[in-house]
Amino acid sequence: MAVQSGTKKLTRIPRTYIYALIPAAVALNFVGSYINGFLNLPLFLDMIGTAVAAMTIGPWWGAVAGAATNIIGGFTGSPISIPFAACNVIGALVWGYGVRWGMGKTFVKYFILALLSALFVTLMAVPIYVFLFGGATGHYADVLTAAFLGMGQHLIVSVFSSNILVSIADKLISSFVALAILQALPPSLTRKVEVTDAPTLKIVIWIAVGIFVAALLTFIFVYTAG
Repeated sequence: MAVQSGTKKLTRIPRTYIYALIPAAVALNFVGSYINGFLNLPLFLDMIGTAVAAMTIGPWWGAVAGAATNIIGGFTGSPISIPFAACNVIGALVWGYGVRWGMGKTFVKYFILALLSALFVTLMAVPIYVFLFGGATGHYADVLTAAFLGMGQHLIVSVFSSNILVSIADKLISSFVALAILQALPPSLTRKVEVTDAPTLKIVIWIAVGIFVAALLTFIFVYTAG
């Protein structure tokens, strides 16, 4: 059952919900990041809460939650995460405005929205990786970057290629986990947000893995052929 609404103008959300959901979204981002690190997954999973906040209380509130995640993480953990607050902000804007522009109405549209979030986050991340950190930050994506560099590709192309591969899988899983959470929230928060039903996470993971492998093989074929 889809959460009911449409692209009509949203009614004002009580401030109490906003003040409660933003810290909850930040906490959810940290939980996702912790699970990702604990399981040693080659993903991020640190934007699930951002997606939930952006789709419910608004894209700019989601951006606040996303930026807060990276800033807090920078001061309590690794300072490397602070510049990537821009990526969390971009993800929030894509998810928040995308749903309000009708991209959550069907599974296909929401799937495309997840891919768009991956693309825009990657486009924001690449300059940060390249110009601030020389192309590597210690993430699993650095292995792919090194592989593409070994194939003779330019640093920017290599960083983009590795990050878009990781980001596609990451944002697909994050988007659909956020969708499942969205449908469990009180109707007062979601009655004006029209989204499709969330498929089982197992299906989403298989789709994400399939796309990742297919994209990786395509990138390798193109680069080695070139």
